[in-house]
Amino acid sequence: MANASRQAAWEFFGAELKRHREDRGLTQVELGARVFVSGAYIGQFEQAIRKPQLDIAQRIDVALQTDGIFERAWRKLIDDNRYADYFASVVELERTATKIAEFAPTLVPGLLQTAAYTRAVTLASNPFATDAHIEEKVAARVERAQILDDATRPVYWVILHEHVLRIPVGGPAVMAEQLEHVLGLVRQRKVLVQVLPTSVGAYPLMGRMVRLFEFEDAPPTAYTEAVYSGNLLDNPALVKRVHGAYDLLRAAALPPEASLTLIESVAEDHRRCASTT
Repeated sequence: MANASRQAAWEFFGAELKRHREDRGLTQVELGARVFVSGAYIGQFEQAIRKPQLDIAQRIDVALQTDGIFERAWRKLIDDNRYADYFASVVELERTATKIAEFAPTLVPGLLQTAAYTRAVTLASNPFATDAHIEEKVAARVERAQILDDATRPVYWVILHEHVLRIPVGGPAVMAEQLEHVLGLVRQRKVLVQVLPTSVGAYPLMGRMVRLFEFEDAPPTAYTEAVYSGNLLDNPALVKRVHGAYDLLRAAALPPEASLTLIESVAEDHRRCASTT
């Protein structure tokens, strides 16, 4: 679904939410209290500024007695075959988060990937896929990264394991371009990057990617990923534990300036390797 048509569909969702709310004689604040969000949040849903999570859509159905209308609409709108089923809701969280903190032990995070890097990763996992399928996945990932160009972009903090820098995904030329892209985003102050050096040895959350989300009017959420599956964690105690582990990773990682120097050095190594092949 193209961006414009998706936005128009969410605007329809918002208009229907407003209509049903007013038919029930509820203010935004009153409906918000029933579904455990602020009245301002309901207003942002109605204006299609923010998209509700599935559980909020389900609670809206209960509060407005709409027989599952908003849950079905949510599932239809969120159903984007460019993303795995378990990841589609994460894309929506990225768009509404005020802060994202991520640990990447094996791959450059999707929001930082170049098209060539994404293409290499996608092809490695889908060796028999058509070119059209590969390019659809690449386009989706490039589209996701546009949130870093928005004036309201989230504060984005990434910790990369040193392995991520050194594995020549797509070959040394592609990897050099990828690291230069990360450096460019850092210099534009769109992301803060630290590197966890291999010399650290064992570390918290060892080998596990994790992404932490914070929102203006909703509790924080954590996301972890396994083989062809993902988990959104919203239990406050569990999310707090993940935050604690992330703080330990920050403490073990190189400071931002030293991290930048290391990324520059590894990018130069990839460039030299590319020039000799």
